[in-house]
Amino acid sequence: MNLQTIPSEEFLQLSVHLPVVDVRSPGEFIQGHIPGAFNIPLFDNEERAKVGTTYVKIGKDPAIHLGQSIAEIKKEFYLERIRKVAPGNQILIHCWRGGLRSEKIAEFFTEFGYQVWVLEGGYKSYRGFIRRQFSQERPVFILGGYTGSGKTAILNEMAKLENQTIDLEALANHKGSIFGHLGQGNQPTTEQFENNLYAKWAVYDLKKPLWLEHESVSIGHVFLPDTFFRTMLQGILFLVDLPKTYRISRLVEEYSCFDNLTLQALIGHLGNYMGGNRAKQALQALQNRDFEQVASITLEYYDKLYDNSLINRPVRKIVKVPLPAGDVAENARIVLKFAADFRD
Repeated sequence: MNLQTIPSEEFLQLSVHLPVVDVRSPGEFIQGHIPGAFNIPLFDNEERAKVGTTYVKIGKDPAIHLGQSIAEIKKEFYLERIRKVAPGNQILIHCWRGGLRSEKIAEFFTEFGYQVWVLEGGYKSYRGFIRRQFSQERPVFILGGYTGSGKTAILNEMAKLENQTIDLEALANHKGSIFGHLGQGNQPTTEQFENNLYAKWAVYDLKKPLWLEHESVSIGHVFLPDTFFRTMLQGILFLVDLPKTYRISRLVEEYSCFDNLTLQALIGHLGNYMGGNRAKQALQALQNRDFEQVASITLEYYDKLYDNSLINRPVRKIVKVPLPAGDVAENARIVLKFAADFRD
């Protein structure tokens, strides 16, 4: 049998070795898709809109007839695209709900000798599946600390030491603060962020600790899934304490390379939260190119903000980890040594 319908878990297992073909429109694909999927749209954005309008204004049967007419004209396009992505003649296909779009194009490909597996319930089913997986019980270790502590660098060093880590800020293309978008690419949609997050989550051993950086529910314009966020807050927080002088040096190194006008605008906006007087002092320091003073003033605000977050987003347990200096590799080893006492 060349055509089978399978549930999300089996579909994703097969996707490790077989190409995934998303037959939704390009607009739907951009909003969110299974990581690594190829978009071979049954209808482009305009065609999909026409079929939808026909369905609403005239009825189901005329919409189906219009869709069939469009697809008939595009057969060569479908075959040309599928030959490029599936040289082995085995493919995984899905649409939005596992309806007519995936059914018809799957039947079409089987006529040309392809072995096709169709995602039961479509992309909508996949979305529900991955969100449920974030509730899986697993040991979670959270790396926390004040702004400038080098948490992301420490996390990356842990990954080099073969620990299970997910860099949430890298997935979000944002470093979390009002300055966090500087030097970053465009943020993904929240939907795509969740899909990319699950792709990382799924490859790790559920019995071993997963290291995450302590984040709020949002990173820039991206939001963590509620199921994931609840699981994260059930973890153990390793709260690193790095002397402020090192934190200031790190922030100066990271942000002083950006032009003053950009920094000025961001500090001015930050004044709505940190107070106009302190913002004025930070702006004066910026004008004098005293980046250390700028960092020191802004850290006053962010340190208070982080203290409040520990109260408002309590975790299961907090372990304080003093760090003597800014050596990232050494700091990673220190944190891991503290964490060793909490491994099962």
